[in-house]
Amino acid sequence: MSGREDKIVFFDIDGTLYDHSQTIPSSTVTAINELQNNGIHIAIATGRAPFMYKELRKQLGIQTYISFNGSYVIFNNNVIYKNPLETEKLKKLENEAIKNKHPMVFLDHNNHYANSKEHPFIKESIGSMKLHLPDYNPEFYHSEEVYQALIFCENDSEDLYISHHTHFDYVRWHQYSIDVLPNGGSKAKGVEILLDQLNIPVDNAYAFGDGLNDIEMLSYVGTGVAMGNGHKDAKEAANIVTNSVDDHGILIGLQKVGLL
Repeated sequence: MSGREDKIVFFDIDGTLYDHSQTIPSSTVTAINELQNNGIHIAIATGRAPFMYKELRKQLGIQTYISFNGSYVIFNNNVIYKNPLETEKLKKLENEAIKNKHPMVFLDHNNHYANSKEHPFIKESIGSMKLHLPDYNPEFYHSEEVYQALIFCENDSEDLYISHHTHFDYVRWHQYSIDVLPNGGSKAKGVEILLDQLNIPVDNAYAFGDGLNDIEMLSYVGTGVAMGNGHKDAKEAANIVTNSVDDHGILIGLQKVGLL
């Protein structure tokens, strides 16, 4: 395929490629392999850091991906865009979080580090992704580029940050945790960058997602597909709703939009 006929499909990971046991259904693997054999571009678009899904990329043969909800974009294993959080503003945010006894985690492309040695909210939320828990290194972000931070707090506390630290955007991904992103950062921004890189029109872009951090992407692409297990707001943002991830949702969604 070439020129204006090229198509690309963006896939979220958690609740989209991965089911609730953090495994990828066999029908999803088969469907993605078929897309690749048909010359359709495949990309991952996730809130995760790259180190969190190395095995998935290897399993699916994917070298193009959007990490940190749009703040770190890779095309054919090369970095083409990065938008780190501003260190001084992050220090002010952390001071507020410490005052409120809300721990934080800071992430770059290789690892993640916490400013709290042990906290049940960190264990519960990051543990739900079956990932290793972050090591303790509260000064990590002082000297390294950080593309995303996490604040561990419940719903009734998040307005403390949304109202008083407006130089960041916030997206809740777990009942105990919110993502901290650069202003204007979203998966849609990463999608836009990759479409420009590949010279693919937005009408030829498809995206599959289930969560609140997928809403901008599902709205932006030509065809947004929400998973049956997705958040109601993601479903409202999408053009189509497919089956749940563990009920052949990817395969059936690709069939519904005519890609398979």
